[in-house]
Amino acid sequence: MTPYTVLVLLVVAERGAELAVARRNGAWSRARGGLEHGAGHYPTMVLLHAALLLGCLVEPWAADRPFLPLLGWTALALTLAAQGLRWWCVLTLGPRWHTRVLIVPDLPLVASGPYRYLRHPNYVAVVVEGMALPLVHSAWMTALGFSLLNAALLTVRIRCENTALAPSRSLASPGAAL
Repeated sequence: MTPYTVLVLLVVAERGAELAVARRNGAWSRARGGLEHGAGHYPTMVLLHAALLLGCLVEPWAADRPFLPLLGWTALALTLAAQGLRWWCVLTLGPRWHTRVLIVPDLPLVASGPYRYLRHPNYVAVVVEGMALPLVHSAWMTALGFSLLNAALLTVRIRCENTALAPSRSLASPGAAL
């Protein structure tokens, strides 16, 4: 299981990089009058994403989950694709990408990159990664539990973003996984 542990730890490091980018971008947005919306659900999001990563490490060991090559390699490919989509979102939005919902007044919606095709492409990455990363090493309980709880959280998060974006028609954050 060592390669899988390394993979999960690399995702943890990637999340740290996301947080650094989000902090820098948050300062940029706030300096331009950005206002945060939906701060109440943010701690739940942090907890859920931390639990995903912990579950990825604990379940395969505690439940003696095997690496199943067809499932594992497919899930790894999906995990990597999700990371690619996430960073495409980050690069497309530049300083307007955050882990929080920060709206800078009077900025137009971003309609390039993955936002040409989807309103919330970062959440596609979150959903795919949340299912795929645990399944790399058959952690199906973690994948299922995260996916169900994340669906409920995304219902709140997307509603929050859509409401925040509606009056100003600006986009400061598509949201990101921690």
